[in-house]
Amino acid sequence: MRKQIAAANWKMNCTYQQGEKLLDDILSADIKLAPHQQTIFAVPFPYLIMAKSEVEEESGYFVAAQNCYQKKSGAYTGEVSAEMLKSIGITYCVIGHSERREYFNESNAVLAEKINICLENEITPIFCCGEPLSIREAGSQNNFVETQLQESLFHLSETSVQKIVIAYEPIWAIGTGKTASSAQAQEMHAHLRAVLASRYGAPVANNISILYGGSVKANNAKELFSQPDVDGGLVGGASLIAEEFITIIRSLK
Repeated sequence: MRKQIAAANWKMNCTYQQGEKLLDDILSADIKLAPHQQTIFAVPFPYLIMAKSEVEEESGYFVAAQNCYQKKSGAYTGEVSAEMLKSIGITYCVIGHSERREYFNESNAVLAEKINICLENEITPIFCCGEPLSIREAGSQNNFVETQLQESLFHLSETSVQKIVIAYEPIWAIGTGKTASSAQAQEMHAHLRAVLASRYGAPVANNISILYGGSVKANNAKELFSQPDVDGGLVGGASLIAEEFITIIRSLK
């Protein structure tokens, strides 16, 4: 069975003390994950070491960075390299979140570089893709996300692409309170898997986890995650509320 993943994206939220308490509150629920289930905390850079010290990877809990730079090292003030992340034991990194694409002008080509540098450092990229409202209203969402996959992932070998986790973000549903229906989520996830299959074959595509990332909450997670091609969620606001995220973790299939 594909990995089923509840990933918390804290974004730029929480002081150190608030983050520590949030993590403790969630972990104190002592949820026993099945071997095919994982919970990932994508926390701000200053909290990575703290979070890493709290989670037990052998129990299925992991820490992710929210971004990294595409170069190995150098005069890039304010940036963090994949090698730095690896050196403190980080094994996941969110790549290409819609907010990075919008506010920091990250292109598909740049994201391909970031994916490469993560894989070189044995870090699993959580690659985000998805369409804005204007594209969905025009009925062009399938072509839009297909291009994102082609330009950022299709250079990878069969072996490498299976080290990727994909997160589908309907951008119109992020932080808006709107959510794609479970049918809409399944339709897009099935399309993404078909696009991967067209390049790599069905056995490879069926081995890649695809998360849903658009206003996942405690009251909709179970239905969303029950869809055959939805392998969990990349959760924003609801991951900042311990009770909400605990329920979301328990909703994994």
